Amino acid sequence: MINLNLEFLKRDKLLSFSLIIVFIQIFIALFAPVLGFQDPYKIVVMERLKNPNFVNFFGTDHLGRDVLARVVYGYRTSLITSSLAVIISLIIGGTIGLLAAYYKGLFDRIIMRFMDILFAFPILLLAIGIIAVIGPSIWSASIAIAIVYTPIFSRLIRGPALVICQTEYVESAISIGASDLRIIVYHILPNITSVILVQSSLLLSAAILVEASLSFLGLGAQPPIPSLGLSLSEGRNFLLLSPWPAIFSGLAILFLSFGFNLLGDCLRDRLDPKLKSEFDSSL
Repeated sequence: MINLNLEFLKRDKLLSFSLIIVFIQIFIALFAPVLGFQDPYKIVVMERLKNPNFVNFFGTDHLGRDVLARVVYGYRTSLITSSLAVIISLIIGGTIGLLAAYYKGLFDRIIMRFMDILFAFPILLLAIGIIAVIGPSIWSASIAIAIVYTPIFSRLIRGPALVICQTEYVESAISIGASDLRIIVYHILPNITSVILVQSSLLLSAAILVEASLSFLGLGAQPPIPSLGLSLSEGRNFLLLSPWPAIFSGLAILFLSFGFNLLGDCLRDRLDPKLKSEFDSSL
């Protein structure tokens, strides 16, 4: 179980720093319409490919659109697409992993071999193949990433769930006639919450990169929707004339992915019993 005592935030400055980075980026993405940014869809051809200035702090792109506004709204696109994909894959993959660990036997062998087949495909290649079938869009990218990450979550959750299924309190619950659903929900799931939190944060960081890659290839967000990967793809064609759209879009992808990756690493250090004891002893 997770200890909700927040005292560790005062001691773990790196975790506090990662939370601040993630919070700021999510806040800007969610409240972009009320924070006074320019219209990311507004085209001003006479202002195309401008360098950063007091009106357009990040400059303008090849259509005269404000790069800062495109980046900020691109944050929203990336977060929505990636978060939806991780949530879907967590629900489906987590359920599969829990059921496989609890029932074991033939069900475990069959379902996990199917997950192994999906897991064998390269992530980006499988996502491209799925989008080629259902068509490119934001939602197609979410579905593709969710399918790709489902076997990852199922394998990650099945491992610790198998260990918990062999504990005395689970065996006691079975012996007194508790239902399978009650055992899974009240005895197994709460004890793997830390694993879910850590892996969700780490995989969200990776999902952001996958979404950006798909949009860069033209398989994710479609013009004129603001997208970091799409802005990077469009900006690469004008690097010699104005590198700013590509530079700022690339940096945005870097910081967004870095924030969640750092948060996942810090959560793992705090929630893993072995790493937590080493961390506490070093303070």
